[in-house]
Amino acid sequence: MRSRSILSEPLQYLEGVGPKRAALLSRELGVEKIEDLLYLFPHRYEDRSTIVPIASIRDEGVNVQFMGKVKSAEVSSDRKRLTVIVEDESGSMELVFFKGLKYTLERLSPGSRFLFFGKPSSFQGRVNFVHPEIDAPPGPGQSIPTGVLTGVYPSTEALRNAGVTNKAMIKMVGAAIGVGLRDVVDPLPEYILKERGLVNIRTAIYNIHFPSDGNALFKATGRMKFQELFLLQLNLLKQKYIHSRNDKGFVMHSVGAPFHECYKSLPYDLTGAQKRVIKEIREDMQSGIQMNRLLQGDVGSGKTLVAVLSCLIAVGNGFQACIMAPTEVLARQHYANIRKYLAPTKVKAAILTGSSKSGERREIDEGLRSGEISIIVGTHALLEDKVVFRSLGLAVIDEQHRFGVEQRSRLWSKSPGGIPPHVLVMTATPIPRTLAMTLYGDLDVSVIDEMPPGRKPVRTIQIDESKRYALNKFIKSEIDSGRQIFVVYPLIFESEKSDLRNLEIGYENMVRAFPFPPYKVVAVHGQQPLEEKNFNMEAFAAGRAHILVSTTVIEVGVDVPNASVMVIENAERFGLSQLHQLRGRVGRGSDKSYCILVRGDKVGEEGKKRLDLLCSTEDGFVLSEEDMKMRGPGNMEGTQQSGLPVELNIASLTHDGPLLTDARNYAQKILDDDPQLKEEKNAPLLEELSRQKYHKEDFSKIS
Repeated sequence: MRSRSILSEPLQYLEGVGPKRAALLSRELGVEKIEDLLYLFPHRYEDRSTIVPIASIRDEGVNVQFMGKVKSAEVSSDRKRLTVIVEDESGSMELVFFKGLKYTLERLSPGSRFLFFGKPSSFQGRVNFVHPEIDAPPGPGQSIPTGVLTGVYPSTEALRNAGVTNKAMIKMVGAAIGVGLRDVVDPLPEYILKERGLVNIRTAIYNIHFPSDGNALFKATGRMKFQELFLLQLNLLKQKYIHSRNDKGFVMHSVGAPFHECYKSLPYDLTGAQKRVIKEIREDMQSGIQMNRLLQGDVGSGKTLVAVLSCLIAVGNGFQACIMAPTEVLARQHYANIRKYLAPTKVKAAILTGSSKSGERREIDEGLRSGEISIIVGTHALLEDKVVFRSLGLAVIDEQHRFGVEQRSRLWSKSPGGIPPHVLVMTATPIPRTLAMTLYGDLDVSVIDEMPPGRKPVRTIQIDESKRYALNKFIKSEIDSGRQIFVVYPLIFESEKSDLRNLEIGYENMVRAFPFPPYKVVAVHGQQPLEEKNFNMEAFAAGRAHILVSTTVIEVGVDVPNASVMVIENAERFGLSQLHQLRGRVGRGSDKSYCILVRGDKVGEEGKKRLDLLCSTEDGFVLSEEDMKMRGPGNMEGTQQSGLPVELNIASLTHDGPLLTDARNYAQKILDDDPQLKEEKNAPLLEELSRQKYHKEDFSKIS
């Protein structure tokens, strides 16, 4: 067994820390043990290998290092400012301090020599430094290994205010390395280090914190990035292997008559992508192993039809199927579409939501128990204990991230004989490949990457407030032609009153511009009573309202083929993926459709880039990759990087995609030879994966 006695010691016992500082580091950075400090890596480095002459320093926005002798130090009459003049052979420089005046004045006594490091600035035409870092000049007996590349550690305002500067962090990390590095055990076996040409763990940790040069840092970061991504994928793939061995699934031998009846009556051919995905699902359902498959498809790519045909395979083999949706609106929309597809068959479907009447519920409960109802569509109401199936064989879950883990796991008790139903998770949010491999690494992934023929492209344009009159004129012409309009406002957090007020003002402005009669404007947002929200949404879906003013509650699910215009207000405040989802609400009918992005007064460079990108392509997968590059995986669709299966300290899903693929392939190769990691050479890997941080919720069981 590896010893972790020193590594697991609370940080407060480390030299230079103490209880107060330890509590602050825990609260601000999540660093609690000595081991945590070893793995708190710098997020960038400063090159302090060069000492520049004072006369050459310019205000160019970059940090510089210089050495000088203190000529004078003077505190202002109001005791709020310390001005220090230092000089070298080339000239003199003014340094200004506003904090720690007494300490700094005592330290910088005239005649003393120091190293100074900081970013030069200009004041009244002269270059000076405000609060530069101060170090003793290089000399023998230096206790902290700083190297020529100095790491800059994560920090917060609270830490800086408490005196935990970057220099203090460097000292603490140096102390942690001094007492703890010898106890770090390499989780990668010797043969992997040799095969991959990697430095050992202790060398890597030391050189990430205190690199002697750029090459040492490159080797150290390369080693640690590979380790994080490799162990993450090894863990996911090992779980997947265990499930494939242990999780029996219902064997569905044939496609069955209902499938053929529906398929033959379709008025159009399936796309090649739809056919490929149905084949993958079909193979899973007849394998005897529980299917756990993620179905990704852009808005309008035909996922619902794939889901219906999958349900009909289950029905054709004597099983029932359920389709769970996150909202009542989406559930009812699915149900309406499914009934059309089921019309040529004798298959009975029903819908169950929180607002289903008690008499209706009794009838549904009886139909599910007896097996008379073959396909049930619903919301989380399907998870209630009183909902009992005769033979649930397939669960389709739409927009799975909207359902809680605990909720979804309840489905398993509803399946006969203790065998779990096959699971098909659908998402209309294109997920970048690297993120999908990490979030869903233990699921099989199918992608519908082809749009059905005849779907018209949505013309996307951006305008500013000066074009409001022209926009309203265009909306009127579209309504007069019999079409409907979405107007969406950003309500990023439901509690933000200012956002809600913007929507309310927007609604009032629309009512003024489009008075009743002849126009009908309705509003929908998350703070409305459910009954009012459903009533307004239904009025728009049924064509009784011309304009729906809304927050992003309509991002997923509302299908109104007659809606031809999507107006997005303050479009710069949305992420790319969200803008794309909203745009997907139009272009569903035969009419030409438009997405109009209304920019606010102040749009930053990143916001402008997002809007330009959206106008340039309709490919959701291209947009999702770009979105992740711009925002990072931490912000995409509410997925925090810390919420990934294992937290990444140094690797990045945004920048290390090729390495992630390489690490996954290597992990697969090792598991192909030793699926349970039982061989002696893989003992370090097995022990590492037993650590608590790898014990995540079982994604494949609950998706």
